[in-house]
Amino acid sequence: MVAGAERVGTEPAGILEELLADVEGPRVVAVGGGHGLAAALGGIRGYAGRVDAVVTVADDGGSSGRLAPALDIPPPGDIRQCLVALTPDESVWRQLFEYRFAGADVMGHSMGNLILAALADIEGSFDRALASAERLLGSVGSVIPAAPEHLRLEATIGGATVRGQVAISLARGPVEAIRVLPREAKATPRAVEAIESADQIVLGPGSLYTSIMAALVVPGITEAINRSSGQLVYVVNLTTQDGETLGMDAADHLDALIRLTGVRPPAAIVAPKEPVDAAPPLEPVRVDGDVLATYGVDLVTADLVDRRSSRPVHDPDALGVVLGSIVE
Repeated sequence: MVAGAERVGTEPAGILEELLADVEGPRVVAVGGGHGLAAALGGIRGYAGRVDAVVTVADDGGSSGRLAPALDIPPPGDIRQCLVALTPDESVWRQLFEYRFAGADVMGHSMGNLILAALADIEGSFDRALASAERLLGSVGSVIPAAPEHLRLEATIGGATVRGQVAISLARGPVEAIRVLPREAKATPRAVEAIESADQIVLGPGSLYTSIMAALVVPGITEAINRSSGQLVYVVNLTTQDGETLGMDAADHLDALIRLTGVRPPAAIVAPKEPVDAAPPLEPVRVDGDVLATYGVDLVTADLVDRRSSRPVHDPDALGVVLGSIVE
């Protein structure tokens, strides 16, 4: 156990061959999307022998929401963030992928999103575009869309049907069900292979319904996790989210995760040692070790807050040290 942490209670064929090859360090797969997944990857790359990110493809906001339906590609925004998080060195390419236009016809677009869209057209497929982007950036792992195509998220909230990732993130009320459309969608085979061969599978941090569950409810993803012998870890958010998880504590998050996706209970939950400051109506996610123990999980706490940020976010390095210390 790490000091400061406390335990309470290329081409598909080549990629598969690489997944099965011997590596120094554990094979780790992180599942989700957005800034939370990027933070996890920034820490995981420090201890993993191989790291793969399985990323939601249901984002319909901002630059991704404009590009994905128009060009018939998976939404590139979360994928781009993960590519950058897996890039250890500063470079002109990294700066380009992070650059966002502030005006003119391309206002709001990230250059990285546009590069991925252009590469998909040049290479003839989004998979080949990702492989090219990983080479350009010098990424230390792979980013895998949860499904090969852009999907739409749909939820039942307070008895009403709400469609779209942005609309769901803003809706108030209990989430009773969540799914992706079209219903016959299937997980990317590479994502299933990576999960099944993983030594550790990390869920979170990130938006509970519109990032983590948005990836898990793609048919085939949760099933692969439940078949895998890898250690499943859930990283608790530092604060609640307006419109998604207001009033929910860590046990509520875990209960919703298991109940709405069917994923097996995690072996461990990683949470901050001390509550963080949050501006109302947000509040720190409360953690009750006794309640979490009823799910049969270990609670691991540590100082996880990035003190350099003006808002409560995870420190990738601190998170990586904790995740690396508990991998089986």
